[in-house]
Amino acid sequence: MNRCVFIMFSILLLLLVTTTTSQLVPVGGDDNGGVYMKKCLDKERDALLLFKAPLQDPDGRLSSWTADKHNCCKWSGVTCNNQTGHVTELYIKHSNLGGEISHSLLNLTYLNHLDLSDSSFHGNIPTSIGSLTELRYLDLSFNSLYGTIPPEFGNLTNLQHLYLINVGSCRVENLEWLSHLYHLEDLQMDGISLAKQNHWVDVILSLQKLSFLRLRGCELSQVMYPYSSFLNSSSSSSSIESLHLGNNNLNSSMYRWLRPLTSNKLRALDLSSNMLDGIPKYLGGLCSLETLYFYNNSIAVKFPDFLNNFSGCTSDTLQELFLSGNQLNGSISEKLWELPSLEYIDLSFNYLTVPSTYHLSNISYVKYLDLSSCKLLGPGFPKWIQTLKNLTYLDLSNTGISDTIPLEFWDMWPSQLIYLNLSSNNISGKVPDLLSNFAKRATIDLSSNNFYGPIPNVPSTLFSLNLSRNKFTGGISFICQIVDGLLYFLDLSHNSFIGQLPDCLWHFTQVLVLNLGHNNLFGSLPPSIGSLTQLKVLYLFKNKFSGELPLSLKNCTSLISLNLGANKFSGNVPVWIGENLSGLNLLILRSNKLFGTIPLQLCQLSNLQALDLSMNNLHGSIPSCLSNLTSMVQQGGFSQDVQYYRNVTDNSFAFETYVDHAMIEWQGDEREFFSTLKLLKIIDLSSNNLIGQIPYGITNLSDLVALNLSRNNLSGEIPRKIGEMKKLLTLDLSRNNFSGRIPSSMSQMSLLNDLDLSFNKLSGRIPTSTQLQSFPPSRYNGNARLCGPPLTKKCPGDEESESPPIIGNGKSEGDDELWGWFYIGGGMGFATGFWIACGALLLNRRGRHAFFQFYESFKEWVCVKMVVVIANLQKAIYIRSL
Repeated sequence: MNRCVFIMFSILLLLLVTTTTSQLVPVGGDDNGGVYMKKCLDKERDALLLFKAPLQDPDGRLSSWTADKHNCCKWSGVTCNNQTGHVTELYIKHSNLGGEISHSLLNLTYLNHLDLSDSSFHGNIPTSIGSLTELRYLDLSFNSLYGTIPPEFGNLTNLQHLYLINVGSCRVENLEWLSHLYHLEDLQMDGISLAKQNHWVDVILSLQKLSFLRLRGCELSQVMYPYSSFLNSSSSSSSIESLHLGNNNLNSSMYRWLRPLTSNKLRALDLSSNMLDGIPKYLGGLCSLETLYFYNNSIAVKFPDFLNNFSGCTSDTLQELFLSGNQLNGSISEKLWELPSLEYIDLSFNYLTVPSTYHLSNISYVKYLDLSSCKLLGPGFPKWIQTLKNLTYLDLSNTGISDTIPLEFWDMWPSQLIYLNLSSNNISGKVPDLLSNFAKRATIDLSSNNFYGPIPNVPSTLFSLNLSRNKFTGGISFICQIVDGLLYFLDLSHNSFIGQLPDCLWHFTQVLVLNLGHNNLFGSLPPSIGSLTQLKVLYLFKNKFSGELPLSLKNCTSLISLNLGANKFSGNVPVWIGENLSGLNLLILRSNKLFGTIPLQLCQLSNLQALDLSMNNLHGSIPSCLSNLTSMVQQGGFSQDVQYYRNVTDNSFAFETYVDHAMIEWQGDEREFFSTLKLLKIIDLSSNNLIGQIPYGITNLSDLVALNLSRNNLSGEIPRKIGEMKKLLTLDLSRNNFSGRIPSSMSQMSLLNDLDLSFNKLSGRIPTSTQLQSFPPSRYNGNARLCGPPLTKKCPGDEESESPPIIGNGKSEGDDELWGWFYIGGGMGFATGFWIACGALLLNRRGRHAFFQFYESFKEWVCVKMVVVIANLQKAIYIRSL
């Protein structure tokens, strides 16, 4: 071989090896070698950077996506093929990303898994996604997208899973593209309108591999022709195993097109939240049906009649029956317990009774029973429940039970119950040892009853414990038995518990809600309270806690509601509340022994919507920076709900919501607010020793509904623009030293229904408006120089000139005749003089001009004099009012 050719060939080979080696990154091995994988390709890395460029990323989810990190296969949410280096998966679910989805995804041609769900993407769904023909999994659910679903999705012929649940304000122009997805197994399109999609049932039936179909809230009731005329509705070869058609306003006429979608392959059927008044008998012949969701319909029939439609083979296979929120009436038929496979029963929110002769033999298969809000179930305790030996979930809340519980009830399900709810009844008696019945991560709710006595023992692995609104006594050291760190919810409020809060809160690292309010607990808060780093609600209102707030509490940075009112806490209002608890929506420290000034750091709480520091010993001025509380300017309420998941069974969970509440001083009364608390935007600094003026900027809090600055030593004038706070419902400035006039702008406060300006030094006229005159005079009392309605004191200038009274009525006929001749003579004299003067002016031009010149001069002189007189009068009234 020619030497030059050999050298050139060697150089080319070396370059090839170098280039190939540069694309390899070691992922394992030892000094002698290892396993290598390819780097991602430059084209695909650039596509990902272009995808990221326009996005807002407040949580830093894509912080690893940078140009200096060349191997995009190591970026968060990115998966590559180990052999080729191509990006195959993009998984950035729950990312909180905002912005539009870039068309640069077009360059990820080997992508087979794309999940952008649970984020804040907006704009149109890019048609370029339809070019990613290798996709097998696509999820755009729970975003803010709009426009049409691109018909180019029909090119995704390899797609097996398509999730478009609540993608935003999207619609389907033509569903024909769906028929091309031959491999589709799972289709979920909740919230996308199909109101104009005639023959959509035909399209669904053309998907021979489809096993899961979810079309909740798709306006299916508006479809004129759901299926074509040649479709045989009496039989079906549908492959669907799980069918969800809830929340579509469907009535029973839908059963004619439902039948083709149901076959003996169907295992789960969801027809909930519709307008159905029964079920057809053919559903009783679905020999594989295991789960029926039929809650929130309008079945006003007797429960035994409803059960009769399950007389076919479905009665042998049905395992889960959810009938909550209907109008079922009559007795809980014994036929219910004859369904041999039934494990989960939800009959809550119906009108069901149990016959006094109700008797069941031991039933071993029922695990889940929810009879909550079946108010006709009581008043006796349903002892037949104890025949359900295999229960793990029992809800008898709000069922009208007014009885005691048999002692053997507490030993029926050893280490078995995951959920027990007996709340909102009238059950009395003592609660025995709670250790025996409950499994790991159990929920116990005995709230709103008449239980009394101490609590001896509780399980160590509790998930949730609610003993509120009873008559329990004794200490709360039993909470120290909960040691496995699984507790999410603890509510012992509205009882008669006494003693100190034990210093054993180190184990409560997952707790979201801790409510010990309305008890007789005392002492200082233990340092271990700082271990509650996930805590969202701390409610200690109306106890006897004392001492300074522990510094460790600043570690509870997840708090949205801090209510420590009506205790004996002392010391300064801590500055770390404003510095560390930035997520607070509600801060209540009222009725304590706090002193010092209001820290400026509280102004950093931009999410704060309820601030109550009333009835303390605070001094100094009101911080002018309170205008920085931007949530009191913006419209809309905060969400005070705390949401979490709890166990239903060993492998299923339910969504739980705790609605925060608070005692608020409202228009002179103390009221407890629950769901409406989120609408309250209030500032209450009353009953302190505050001095100085009301900060001018406080009038910028345009969404404030209540402002109470009463019982302080505030002075100066009421801000001139206070009337711009047009949403104020209650305003109390009483018992201060305010002076000057009531601002005229207050006449614009049309929503004001509670006003108190009494006992100040206000002066002048009360502005005239529909509202200000509607309040009783007592709301203005104690202002000696205030005048005008509704006060009886008149303002200067209000006195009308009155004619002197005529004493007696002794007029004679001679007097009447004399006055009559006087009027006649006067009239004739006026007429004679008038025409003599007019005649002279008409006949004498010089005299006429002289007269009118005199008239004009006289008129101007009178006008000038009147202006001067009025100005002097106004000045005199103003000086007098001061």
